[in-house]
Amino acid sequence: MLEFYKSVRVVLLASVGAAIASPAMADDQMSSDIGEGDIVVRGDVLYTNEVNALKSPTPILDVPQSLTIVTQDELSRRGFTAIGQIVDYTPGVNNSQGEGHRDSIVFRGVRSTADFFIDGTRDDVQYYRALYNLEQVEILRGPNALLFGRGGAGGVLNRVTKKGVIGETFTGVRAGVDTFGAYDFQIDTNIATSDNSALRINAMYESLNNHRDFYDGERIGINPTFKFALSPDTVLDLSYEFIDHERFIDRGIPTGSDGSPVAAFEDIVFGDPELNFNDLEAHTIRGALQHSFSDSVKANISAFYGDYDKVYSNFYASGYDQANTPGVVTLDGYVDTTVRENAIVTGNLVGEFSQGSLDHTIIAGVEYIATSSDQDRINPFWSAQGADRAAEIMATGSSSIRTDQTNFIVQRQLELRGGVGVRADGEPNINRFGDTSVANADVANPNILNDFTQVEIEVFSAYIQDEIALTDWLNVVVGARFDSFDIEVVDVPAADTRTRKDEEISPRLGLIFKPQDNISVYASYSESFLPRSGEQFANINGDNNALDPDTFTNLEAGLKWDFARDMSFTAAVFEIEQSSPQVSDNNAETLDVIDSQIQGFELQLAGHITDMWAITAGYSYLDGEQVNRTGPTGLRPRELPEHMFSLWNDLQVTDQLGLGFGVTHQGKSFVNNGNSAFLPSYTRFDAAAYYDVSDDLRVQVNIENITDELYFPNSHSTHQVTVGRPLNARVSMQARF
Repeated sequence: MLEFYKSVRVVLLASVGAAIASPAMADDQMSSDIGEGDIVVRGDVLYTNEVNALKSPTPILDVPQSLTIVTQDELSRRGFTAIGQIVDYTPGVNNSQGEGHRDSIVFRGVRSTADFFIDGTRDDVQYYRALYNLEQVEILRGPNALLFGRGGAGGVLNRVTKKGVIGETFTGVRAGVDTFGAYDFQIDTNIATSDNSALRINAMYESLNNHRDFYDGERIGINPTFKFALSPDTVLDLSYEFIDHERFIDRGIPTGSDGSPVAAFEDIVFGDPELNFNDLEAHTIRGALQHSFSDSVKANISAFYGDYDKVYSNFYASGYDQANTPGVVTLDGYVDTTVRENAIVTGNLVGEFSQGSLDHTIIAGVEYIATSSDQDRINPFWSAQGADRAAEIMATGSSSIRTDQTNFIVQRQLELRGGVGVRADGEPNINRFGDTSVANADVANPNILNDFTQVEIEVFSAYIQDEIALTDWLNVVVGARFDSFDIEVVDVPAADTRTRKDEEISPRLGLIFKPQDNISVYASYSESFLPRSGEQFANINGDNNALDPDTFTNLEAGLKWDFARDMSFTAAVFEIEQSSPQVSDNNAETLDVIDSQIQGFELQLAGHITDMWAITAGYSYLDGEQVNRTGPTGLRPRELPEHMFSLWNDLQVTDQLGLGFGVTHQGKSFVNNGNSAFLPSYTRFDAAAYYDVSDDLRVQVNIENITDELYFPNSHSTHQVTVGRPLNARVSMQARF
């Protein structure tokens, strides 16, 4: 460990010219994206009403942690249509598979499906988030419990939505189609309804397709927002969003005897064309009231309500013995539903004042969260496994003997459709979870309704943070958050109710040394926690009922340097200690608690090299080891690439023609915590070209994977590895009128 820090210290000192930069600081970037007229960049200061993540007007240079901001214009120029594409070009984070039905990000080695926020408010339901209504995306690394509460151990991702623009009327449209056959349409219209109000409507339709057999789906999103200037000092934003999302679930291919993905299976989908699907319907309502008492004191209150109804059904490869039965793969599966309601109210008071020679920026806030969440799971029941065995399990009520997997012969098209297939021994096999009579049977039968939990959660939080300017060259950030997390879980089949209440204090301390106005050197310490019920509140069964929450600690030191008018660089070194539930190597449906220590460093450079040439570049080095009661195990945490690198170039060839070129590299990483399976390293090249036909019309082409490399970007567990997309292109048009 000492040698690690010595080497990183050398890197930091030797690369006084290397630092993370926020794309938001590029104030002269050309943009003709739809709805762009309302984006105003004010120097390098993060304002509460523009960037919700930090909740205080702090210059980026004075934030003692790594963060990346991707603006609406960048999303458009790079052709990004998904959160995962943003992650590909962000240092320190990488994608996990998410079982084919949700965003799942690995923040500095910590996988999360719940550390997502929208306008600073928790958005913890598992689904794929669209980009159609966003002004920007913010990715903060390191534990962030002080501002965000539980979770956030490795980082958080916050989406900032478009708001109404008072005094303007405009409409923007965007349409695109790719070489897989997918297409989409978006509209962004703003209407000045009076001198003091505006209505803005963003809507999208997307027809899904890709390189994998059976894959299809569609997404619909509608998001009207209202802005009211109630007075010169008071603004109210109201928003409603409807989300309807359907897609085929593809959980990839198995790994072989050498631990690598079996490339011979790259064209095979291990699933059921009719029973691998995800349906999500969501209704969300958001309100935010901001009031300025003076130039130095501001208050904001936000309220959020979300109603989510989700079901996903899937089969996937769960076992494969390449050495002995190379033509046979074991399948498993289940149907899972989630019905959740979230109600969240947050209030913040931000004040700037001086006391003697000290300048303070204080943020104080409270938050209340009420969550009601029902989750159930139905496992398959295969007819070919024998009535006697099935009857025995149903009679004894045992759920420890598994009857939900069977072997299938691997062919070009898998012999499974509508739950009907043929086993490797030639016997017919019929799965019954698609049978309505079975699905509606007695819930106490563990082979029909294997899991059904009803969760009620109440969370109360209070926090305070003070940013103190001790001198012109030394700032201190100090704060703490108190969380009271009260959960009740009803295990319906077992008729068992368990409760637990956790009360945690999460501290934060940061020092910012500024030898010059454009340079800061910082060090920070922060903590976060995660209750044993996990980020999705699955259960607190067994000994979990008596265990304290997992605590995560983060040490970080870094350098930020704005060394030119529009060029910025950041370097950061960090260490995270974590204890968290992770997917079991032997059963992808269960979780093991894994302790690990992760350390690494990040570099990011962004800005304009010339007036015509802009770049963003990032590199991260990650290392770590799993530990247990007896100490280090010698095993590396899963999904932890040692090296990740990305570079994007924007070249304005003429006033009308622009070109883009990017490369992203991800080093080898392990698929499982046993380190018996791995994802090979890969390098992917992307490109873009756009032409402004007029001031209000742009046509654009984005090309992904120019070299048509076969690669495997992420996974969920040992035999579920994603097959990367081959060479493909997307043609789009943007217009504003």
